[in-house]
Amino acid sequence: MSTQPEPAEQAENAIELKAVEGKSQGRIVRERFFHHRGAIVALVVLLLVALLGLTSIGFPVFGWYLGGWWQYNPVETMAVENPGGAPTLSMPWSEAGFAIGNHPFGQDTIGRDIFARTMKGVQTSLVIMVIVGGVATAVGVLVGALSGFFRGFTDTLLMRITDLFITMPLLVIGAVLGKLVGSPSAVPLALVLGLITWTTLARLVRGEFLTLREREFVDAARVAGASNSRIIFKHILPNAMGVVIVTVTLLMSAAILLETALSYLGFGIQEPTISLGRMISEYQSSFSTRPWLFWWPGLFIITIALCINFIGDGLRDAFDPRQKRLPSARAMARAARREHQSSSAIAP
Repeated sequence: MSTQPEPAEQAENAIELKAVEGKSQGRIVRERFFHHRGAIVALVVLLLVALLGLTSIGFPVFGWYLGGWWQYNPVETMAVENPGGAPTLSMPWSEAGFAIGNHPFGQDTIGRDIFARTMKGVQTSLVIMVIVGGVATAVGVLVGALSGFFRGFTDTLLMRITDLFITMPLLVIGAVLGKLVGSPSAVPLALVLGLITWTTLARLVRGEFLTLREREFVDAARVAGASNSRIIFKHILPNAMGVVIVTVTLLMSAAILLETALSYLGFGIQEPTISLGRMISEYQSSFSTRPWLFWWPGLFIITIALCINFIGDGLRDAFDPRQKRLPSARAMARAARREHQSSSAIAP
């Protein structure tokens, strides 16, 4: 029975080899990521949201406050312009035509501008996302690396601690710890969330280390006299970065949703700090009468979470060599012709 690959499979393999020929691993990963249209669109949208949130109302930098281009701040009260604080934004297809007005997202009952408050909530969500990602990465990678590399008693102890965190309801732990912290700032809450969301990353890193520690390059490093710490952080961890990066992006997305749930329940961000979840909780009694107070915070929550998920999908496809993009019919035909010409040239 012949074991020769089918012509279609040969053409597909030729296309894949041609795509990675003479390229470094980093360049291959970058090209795969930039070929993922969903991830690129999500990255652009996320950057635009971050740019809008930071530049519109300004942000503090080392004690200095950089002002924004928007005319109102999140806590300023004004006379309610439209009945019920309705948005002044109108679309081109409306009778009034396109117009932004003074309060495009509307106002609340005491006249605060919802656009400014939403942008402040976006800033809070981005801060929480970055801090949770950093803390969860540090704890999860350290626990998973030590557990997978040393095995034995260290592995058993660290994995039982991880199992203990996994068995506890995440929302309940976050609510209790968030209440104990009792700070209106987003930073303490983000640190708490980072300290309870690292378990998935730790297990995945442990699995990668259990596999990679048996590879030849690790044995070569030991023979060369490399210490355990150098083998972990210089040799094994760089080869596990694909799993780390993909998992961290998903953790950051989950952190935004978790903060939203905690703030909605009253256990997350406290006044005077503004967050998107806090806004939904604050205006929940106005859902039936002034729904625009929910539209905008909810829209930005969904947008940020979806963008991070799409970016995570793109990173997964870029780092995982098993995720292959199916070549087009034209590319398959060209590869088949090249394969046939090569075979004809070799044949006597």
